[in-house]
Amino acid sequence: MRTLFLNPPSFEGFDGGASSRWPASREIESYWYPVWLCYPAGMLPDSKVVDAPPHKISIEQTVAMARDFELLVLYTSTPGFHVDVHMAEMMKDANPKLKVAFVGPPVTIEPEKTLRDTPAIDFVVRREFDYQIAGYAQGKPLAELPGVSFRKNGSIIHNPEGPAIEDLDALPWVTKVYKRDLDVTRYNVPFLLNPFIAFYTSRGCPALCTFCLWPQTHSGHRWRLRSSDDVANEVRYAVEQFPNIKEIFFDDDTFNYRKDRTIELCKKLKPLKFTWSCTSRVTTDYETLKAMKEAGCRLLIVGYESGDRQILKNIKKGATVEMAERFTANCKKLGLLVHGDYIIGLPGETRESIRKTIDFAKRLDTETIQVSIAHPYPGTEFYDYVRKNNLITIDSMTDESGHQLPNIIYPGLDRGELVEWVERFYGEYFFRPRVIWRIVRQAAFDGHERKRLFKEAREYLALRAKRRKFVAENRSSVVSSQSSVASETEN
Repeated sequence: MRTLFLNPPSFEGFDGGASSRWPASREIESYWYPVWLCYPAGMLPDSKVVDAPPHKISIEQTVAMARDFELLVLYTSTPGFHVDVHMAEMMKDANPKLKVAFVGPPVTIEPEKTLRDTPAIDFVVRREFDYQIAGYAQGKPLAELPGVSFRKNGSIIHNPEGPAIEDLDALPWVTKVYKRDLDVTRYNVPFLLNPFIAFYTSRGCPALCTFCLWPQTHSGHRWRLRSSDDVANEVRYAVEQFPNIKEIFFDDDTFNYRKDRTIELCKKLKPLKFTWSCTSRVTTDYETLKAMKEAGCRLLIVGYESGDRQILKNIKKGATVEMAERFTANCKKLGLLVHGDYIIGLPGETRESIRKTIDFAKRLDTETIQVSIAHPYPGTEFYDYVRKNNLITIDSMTDESGHQLPNIIYPGLDRGELVEWVERFYGEYFFRPRVIWRIVRQAAFDGHERKRLFKEAREYLALRAKRRKFVAENRSSVVSSQSSVASETEN
């Protein structure tokens, strides 16, 4: 079957779709590669991957493609699900013979509801979907495919899940699909060198962080590895085929989880003499970081999450404040840059714990940071926690353009205040003399960097204004509600 693998245009400028680790729009427009879609696409020579958001492909243009294909595989996300369903319906109207499969965390968690509510979807594949999609396109019946949910005689059938894919070397190289279908210059992330290419060297994550979407809904906790030779060979191919790229990003859930494997891989990467970045945990020791630096590593994305010891325990982070401080000091000593990720609104959050986290982040002083609002995605332990404790609200987790909004409330912390703390976090962090000088110095000596920074500043200031409006409206609503209660009490 001629197959279209689609990361759809869910919102204008939406960058939280297929393979995005945080499925909501970001402060600064950022596009990650649709890696998961590219694996089965690599098994089907007559297929096509369409990554609509970075390539600025409209809904109308996407719908028009329906006539050219027999099977649509759409990677959906929780914020964009309702728009994606509408897209599938429109494409089915344009081509009634088109078979439609949805993949991704939302349909993994609620396959029954998905199929009952959306006739346009013919089947879903829960969790990993590589071989199931390829098998169906090559003629295998749905009943023989593990992890598939589909309709039959008025009922919904849920095939038992198969084992996780162990032989990752047997999978195609996604970089070959990038070469065939994607424009790599369309992908940008503020803290990476652009243009860049991203792919995985492993699947799954043994860590048990309660909020993390991917291991709990898609890739699993079992850590599976590609051989170091296979990774090095794909790197060599990428460097040869994309001579204009400035960096390769290893987008694993946790790239350097095990020391011996990381050092072995670094030995294979070092002779290739290229620049790369990756994810990292703060449990990584100095010797491993040194091997990474010597092999060409430039930057690490690190989930610090919180500077409050109890919150780190609450989310089962498996790391401590002291580990984070030691790790960051080692990175600075080696000249490794760090992009730090923090989350406001995790279980146990208070004004005091947020203040600790802001002060902690300023003390670590990494090159860049991202501050997210905690989102309890269905299928995660965090979601179960907020439901059990009546902390979740009926409000949407995104605004009309896919940007984050809180849908949780803690005692003493309403939705408006959570957003206000995010803005305060960014303001206190970036409007410090040393940080301003760091940014100005970058812009002064690099024209391309200067242009990029101006663009990012415009995007962030626009979102900042939108957030301030949300805070003001929320505060006004709270005051109005309190006044109404007080009036009723007096009467």
